[in-house]
Amino acid sequence: MRVVAVMNYKGGVGKTTLTANLGAVAAARGLRVLLVDLDPQTNLTFSFYSVADWQERLKDGRTIKQWYDGEMPGRDVSLADLVVTPERVNKALAGTGGQLDLISSHLGLIDIDLELAARLGGATTLDGSKRKFLDLHGCLRNALQDSQFQEYDLVLIDCAPNFGLVTKTAIVASEQILVPAKADYLSTLGLDYLYGNCDSLVKQFNDFANHNRSTQDQWPIDPQFLGVVFTMVQIYSQQVTLAQHGYIEQVRLNSQVPLLENKVRNSPRHFGDAGESGVPAMVRTSAAKDEVVREFDLLADEILGALELTQAGAR
Repeated sequence: MRVVAVMNYKGGVGKTTLTANLGAVAAARGLRVLLVDLDPQTNLTFSFYSVADWQERLKDGRTIKQWYDGEMPGRDVSLADLVVTPERVNKALAGTGGQLDLISSHLGLIDIDLELAARLGGATTLDGSKRKFLDLHGCLRNALQDSQFQEYDLVLIDCAPNFGLVTKTAIVASEQILVPAKADYLSTLGLDYLYGNCDSLVKQFNDFANHNRSTQDQWPIDPQFLGVVFTMVQIYSQQVTLAQHGYIEQVRLNSQVPLLENKVRNSPRHFGDAGESGVPAMVRTSAAKDEVVREFDLLADEILGALELTQAGAR
């Protein structure tokens, strides 16, 4: 099982659209995929369920908010019990051998970061404080180690555009971090800051984990940056526009985060109605593979290849 956090400090960069389509394409290639929606905006969830369906079937008992609630995440609710299988997209995947499952988000997740921060306090000793830090930051990683998740080939975690505690639990749980970005000033500005914050979190977690070796339930982490993938790219005469090309080259030459070669072009025709049909565009339109679908397939090849996941050899 490969676990990937999808994140950027900047919102509006196509993060959720990328996550939904990448997950669906991976499933269409025969992989078993779990999407975890940790963004309070809940857009990944609404890519597969209508708002009315979510309110009726998921809101009150089957969202990640229920799991993070309580004295310690997961103590009262099993993460596996929150997994749902969206009907419309899996109907489109019939015959592929793959499956796409989801753990839904909740609009109330926005309040959870403050509650989690409050739970970090209260320890009376240094060892107790470190123990609480490890338990809280490692809660999602521990939950995904449950045998019920071992059937999945790929877990994609859609993170909120911040570095709060919920996002930190995703980083601790992940082997790789994928960073969608637009080729503009604001979207690329925070890439190295994100890199630095992730590096600081890893060092602190591993320092505490090594200090508490006697417990053996929290081991050191080593998440790597899979890379930056540029989204909403403007193409003119089969080339990236000059202005956007400049930002892409700046990242290639100067950023500590590596750059993926393949990109997602801006295409309102494909991505403008994201979520309306419950089936991501790159699966919905794959029967007639136009240029946008072919480009996304190449991106999926690059990402899944880096993760060593293939249709024939994933499991």
